[in-house]
Amino acid sequence: MSKLVSGAFAIFIFALCYSMMLPIVAAFHPSGYYSRLVSLPSPSSIPTDRWYRCRDRTTSSQTILFMGKSGNKKKKNSAGKKSTSTGKGFSAAIATEGPIDRFPYAGSVRPGNQSPQRKVILSSEASREFLPDYALDGRPKKGSNMPLLPWVIEVKKPDEIEKMRAAGKLAREILDLGGRAVKPGVTTDEIDTVVHEAIIEAGAYPSPLNYHGFPKSCCTSVNEVICHGIPDDRKLNEGDLVNVDITVYLNGYHGDCSEMFVVGSIDEQGKALLQATYDCWIKACEFVKPGRDYKELGAIMEDHIVPRGFSSVRNFCGHGIGSVFHTTPNILHYRNNEPNGQMATRHTFTIEPMICEGSAKVLNWPDDWTATTVDGKRSAQFEHTLVITPDGVEAMTCKNENSMLQFWEKESEVYKGFWLGSSEDAKRRAEAINSKILEL
Repeated sequence: MSKLVSGAFAIFIFALCYSMMLPIVAAFHPSGYYSRLVSLPSPSSIPTDRWYRCRDRTTSSQTILFMGKSGNKKKKNSAGKKSTSTGKGFSAAIATEGPIDRFPYAGSVRPGNQSPQRKVILSSEASREFLPDYALDGRPKKGSNMPLLPWVIEVKKPDEIEKMRAAGKLAREILDLGGRAVKPGVTTDEIDTVVHEAIIEAGAYPSPLNYHGFPKSCCTSVNEVICHGIPDDRKLNEGDLVNVDITVYLNGYHGDCSEMFVVGSIDEQGKALLQATYDCWIKACEFVKPGRDYKELGAIMEDHIVPRGFSSVRNFCGHGIGSVFHTTPNILHYRNNEPNGQMATRHTFTIEPMICEGSAKVLNWPDDWTATTVDGKRSAQFEHTLVITPDGVEAMTCKNENSMLQFWEKESEVYKGFWLGSSEDAKRRAEAINSKILEL
């Protein structure tokens, strides 16, 4: 025993001396090991923003499926074949066909099987102009150097506004099409197929596809999924609440919008959640006017939903939009005092509150995209792309006479019918449409 202890003590002393000498030797080693060691970034220097951070999926790997990550490959035996060992005794008794998913999901929704990521085939080199700069490799370039100051906001030129109106109009038409596909038994992947094919047919590109590696052409968020739900083979069930989030890239500009859809009938608590989310959103949109502060929007929304027992998600925000998918200003959907700038004519941005039945804390799934409520309770969201005019604001993704009239639009105490904006022109157009649809 004493000999063993003595040997162990000698090993300890050797290891200690070696560790003390390593930095000194490495500093002069031609390989530069020590310089590489100390140049690693600290965790605090890595941005945590959901949309803007670049993770492993944006490396130079050509594999773009599964967020651009190559995935884990099973090891092969020396003969180059997969091992067929099934274990013995108790281990064999509990063996399964695949790995056990031990992730602590909060609610009833589980990830389904995803179909392969779609690819947009270029007919010619010239057609590259049809694509956003991240379409082929998943890495956004334009706008990657965002303004250092959050109150620095791009003022669009008149011709840019017209292109954004066209993108917004198409986004609305696609959203209406996707919404009509929401029925019991339909999979979210089938909705994505409808959306993808319609966008391509219209000569546009589905903005989410391969954005930082996102594998689908739209987001479908069901029940407790707050946002960024990935379409898969899960079938929709009676009573599900579904958010369909559509963004199209047309003639160099993005149009972004989302809406809630109900699968069949809905319970009273679900109705209250949808009504409160819609009403707080419209209140915030109505507030928009040149000269006002963006930070005021959050309090308007939170003051409406909190007395009704709901909460607002803080992890995600609305954003500036144009030729770049996400930029300033940041639109926070809760009371805040952030210096996110002042509203001005020809600013373009989204307001998209995510309101929850219970806790607004977020649980992120292993797919690195899907965000759910931490308690498994439901969430709801609406979104428009807006443009500020001299006399108010207009929704560039507004509904038209062919859009679905939802119960929260008919029963709203804030604004009945389709909201198109607060400018005089938007009010006139809305009055003409609502006089028809509200009588039906």
